[in-house]
Amino acid sequence: MVVCFGASWPVSIAKSVRAKTAKGKSLIFLCLIFAGYIGGLLSKMLSGSITYVAVFYVINLVMVGIDLILYFRNRQLDRRGGEEESR
Repeated sequence: MVVCFGASWPVSIAKSVRAKTAKGKSLIFLCLIFAGYIGGLLSKMLSGSITYVAVFYVINLVMVGIDLILYFRNRQLDRRGGEEESR
């Protein structure tokens, strides 16, 4: 599951970069996934069962973080575009 999710995030990031809009993205979804990866990492650390799987959690957490940053950048671009259209 972690590997499949990991394969999906680069596609989502590329789409966010190309689209330059936050439309179609869900901030709640991204935040829940981000929190889930943090929870997974904390679980691994607290149980003392840190294995190679933790690396995938970290990689996915970073990619979701990048997608979150792009969400806020694209939302700002959406706002600027709306301001220019109203002039």
